Amino acid sequence: MKRNIIVLDTTLRDGEQVPGAKLNMQQKVEFAQQLKRLKVDIIEAGFPASSQGDFQAVREIARTVGDSVSVTALGRAVKSDIDAVYESIRIAQQPLIHIVLGSSNIHVEKKFNRSKEAVLQMGVDAVRYAKTLLPQVQYSTEDASRADYEYLWTTIESVVKAGATIINVPDTVGYAEPDEFGELIRKLNERLMNLNPEVLLSVHCHNDLGLATANTLSAIKNGAGKIECTINGLGERAGNTSLEEVVMALKVREARYQCGTNIQTTELLRTSRLLTYLTGLDVQVNKAITGENAFAHSSGIHQDGLLKDKQVYEIMSPEEVGADSMELILTARSGRHAFKHAVQQLGFDPGEGEELEQLFQRFLELADARKEVYDHDLFYLVSEHREQSASSRQLFELLSFQVVTNDECPTAAFTLRKGDSVLKGSAVGDGPIDALFRGIKALAELDVSLKHYKINSISRGTEAVGRVNIQLEYGGKTYAGRAMDTDIIKASAQAFLNGINAALLDTVYAQEDSASGEVML
Repeated sequence: MKRNIIVLDTTLRDGEQVPGAKLNMQQKVEFAQQLKRLKVDIIEAGFPASSQGDFQAVREIARTVGDSVSVTALGRAVKSDIDAVYESIRIAQQPLIHIVLGSSNIHVEKKFNRSKEAVLQMGVDAVRYAKTLLPQVQYSTEDASRADYEYLWTTIESVVKAGATIINVPDTVGYAEPDEFGELIRKLNERLMNLNPEVLLSVHCHNDLGLATANTLSAIKNGAGKIECTINGLGERAGNTSLEEVVMALKVREARYQCGTNIQTTELLRTSRLLTYLTGLDVQVNKAITGENAFAHSSGIHQDGLLKDKQVYEIMSPEEVGADSMELILTARSGRHAFKHAVQQLGFDPGEGEELEQLFQRFLELADARKEVYDHDLFYLVSEHREQSASSRQLFELLSFQVVTNDECPTAAFTLRKGDSVLKGSAVGDGPIDALFRGIKALAELDVSLKHYKINSISRGTEAVGRVNIQLEYGGKTYAGRAMDTDIIKASAQAFLNGINAALLDTVYAQEDSASGEVML
């Protein structure tokens, strides 16, 4: 009998831990709405105890998509974290508390510096407390693939008896290999079925040895009923299990696995592209399923075979993952209805009333300048509008700039707005962009350090839109800034400001957290 595999997407929690992948609240909500269209079963929306900003984002996601998607958030095995999770997700119709605690010897001895018995009791107490708040509680045995098996089972048995409804077995550092991990899941599943067959067995794999997808599929083959993944495999270090790879493997090899998911596979590519544009982190061109070349064939032998029968070289069709949709082309003659529909098709919420009208007027300005507007341009348009809306909340906004470049003294002059204040400055540098960065940094009075700067063309033609991605370091943390424009100097200045604004927002949230006296990670 075909089993249905529950899919938890942790892009907004584990995926966002990637340096430079930090999203603001509006971006997180936009992405959560796309995950809802993708029909994931559970969204892990964040780590609410880590900051007030993350708490607010998790709560907003629970409010906006929690009517039809289960929403969870991560907390450590301490009361304050569990309270933060509960308060942030309780508005959702199917809230789930997720608790994590180490299970390997190295975590118990080095991370907690406690006895195994004491750590086990921490987990039991945490689950018992969480059960007084919500009926659904997931317990993750962090670093399970390196744990002593009998201690791991004792932990699982104890927390199940305390009320855990889902047991998650993570390969936290990507140490396992498929046969080994599959055997671990098989043994745990047999014992768990005897202990309490209603408890769901889950896995969470990392990709340090490039085996996350293989390990996850092996776990499914051996009884796992739930998987934790991210879009594009985004995650710490080498990343997490790629949602699209596992889902399509189960679909293509359904006869072997006898499993399926609720995922709307035609939304996979759109979800991948939305994440790429929101984070600025590109997907490698030969990435399975969502890479630019995933369905490209350049070999003459391959092309000849495909012309005779697509099945000669294609095990799945591009249409199955949403790659068949024609690129959107709008003009200045396109009306509001067409524009709104186009923005929605790209995974964004265009808003209503005044917000929609502002976006539409910006679209008309772009269409007059570009003649034809493509989906890439719409991403740029909506993203920039969101950033400028955020700028009205006491953040910096670029009003105007002028640069002069030559061999001797490249100069930049600019005008910024912060709240009701208009600030003007100028600077010289090694080039026009360096001059802009130096001047903005001085005017913002924030001692940031530029660590990464990258320009990509994301459109076509002589007036192509350029996307700038930067990474700034401030106070020991990394902040991302992104912007897009047909003028790469303007995009560079805006991206630099967006990075500074991200640092400013984080500073404000940190001050609020300190004032509230909450325990933070």
